[in-house]
Amino acid sequence: MNALIIGILLPLAGTMLGSAFVFFMKKEIPDRLKKTLLGFASGVMVAAGVWSLLIPSIDMAGESIIPAAVGFLSGIAFLLLIDELTPHLHVGTQKTEGLRSRLSRTAMLALAVTIHNLPEGMAVGVVFAGESHGLTLSAAFAVSIGIALQNIPEGAIISMPMFAEGNSRLKSFLIGSLSGVVEPIGSVAILLLAGALGVALPYLLAFAAGAMMYVVVEELIPETAQGSHTNLSTIGFAFGFVLMMVMDVMLG
Repeated sequence: MNALIIGILLPLAGTMLGSAFVFFMKKEIPDRLKKTLLGFASGVMVAAGVWSLLIPSIDMAGESIIPAAVGFLSGIAFLLLIDELTPHLHVGTQKTEGLRSRLSRTAMLALAVTIHNLPEGMAVGVVFAGESHGLTLSAAFAVSIGIALQNIPEGAIISMPMFAEGNSRLKSFLIGSLSGVVEPIGSVAILLLAGALGVALPYLLAFAAGAMMYVVVEELIPETAQGSHTNLSTIGFAFGFVLMMVMDVMLG
C-alpha cells in the first residue's frame, strides 16, 4: 500500500518541484533551458507511451493489435474533444478569442496543463491496476517516475510566468503545484474501478498512451520548434527518450 501511495504521488511531486523553480530563478525561464526541458519532457512521454503502455497493451491482449489501436485512437480523440470544449491556451500561442480573451495567457496555459495532467494520472492508475494482470510493480514505478520527470518543466512553465505577471513567489508556486493535483485524482479514480477493468485494461493502457502522445504532438513539440535553440530541444528529447527507455527495460 505504501508503494502504491508513493507511486500515485510521484507525478504531483514532480510538478511541485518544477513549480519551486520560482523561488530561486529570475522572472523568466531562460529560453535555452526551456527548450531543453520541453524536449526532455517530450522524449520521456513518447518512450513511456511506447514501452510502458502500448507494448504492454499488445502483450496483454495476446499479441492482438486491435485493443492498442482502438485505445490509442480513443485517447487522441478524447484530448481533441477536451481541447475543443475547454477554453485554454496551447503552449507558445498568443492568440485569444471569445471566452479565451477574458482569461490571462498564463491562466489558460495553467488550465491546459491541468487538463492534460488528467490522462497522465490515469496512466499511472492503469499501470498500477495492471499488477494483477501481469504488469510488474517496477514497471508501474517506471511510468510514475517518467511522468514525474516530465512534470518538472511543466510546473516551472506555469509558476515562472505567474510570478512574472506580478504574483508573489508563494502564490505562483501554489498555482503551479495545483495544476498537478488532478493527477493523483485520475490515478485513484482508475484504481477504484480496477476490479471492473478486466478485459478493458489493454484498451485503457493504449488510451493513456494516445492521450500522452497528443500532449506531445499538440503542445510540447510545436513550442520547441519555435524560434532559436531548437537543437537543444532535440538533444533534450533524445536524453529523455533514452532515460525513460532504459528505466522501463531495467525496472520492467
